Amino acid sequence: MTVSRRWLIVAAGMLICSGCAGKSVNLLKGSPSEGEQKLSAGIKSYEEANYKDSAKLLQEALKKGLSDRNDRVKAHKYLAFIHCVSGRKKLCTIEFKKIFILDPDFELQPAEEGHPLWGPVYRSVKGAKAPAPAKK
Repeated sequence: MTVSRRWLIVAAGMLICSGCAGKSVNLLKGSPSEGEQKLSAGIKSYEEANYKDSAKLLQEALKKGLSDRNDRVKAHKYLAFIHCVSGRKKLCTIEFKKIFILDPDFELQPAEEGHPLWGPVYRSVKGAKAPAPAKK
């Protein structure tokens, strides 16, 4: 096999692999866990405004186990949104509290924070967790 033919084969292999770049993480990491699958399905249901199904899937994701803290935060965030939109302010508050336990520095995106239903609940929980200013 000539050198130019080897390079052609290597280049073709690289092109094929670059087309699979989005999948390569899963190949290295392994298949998504059952919890990760439920989280993805729950977020998709949320985006389709199927809040009942979404809440069920997100709760199942948390029960099945999400190894990544950011995934657990994401599940609780969507549950908070669902509870607020559904008029369950107390449950919304509980979900935001769970988020701050997992990630004390958690911040909603500006557009999310400005939402008229969950924005005030989020700011209330965030304000309650803030330490009092030091006395001089």
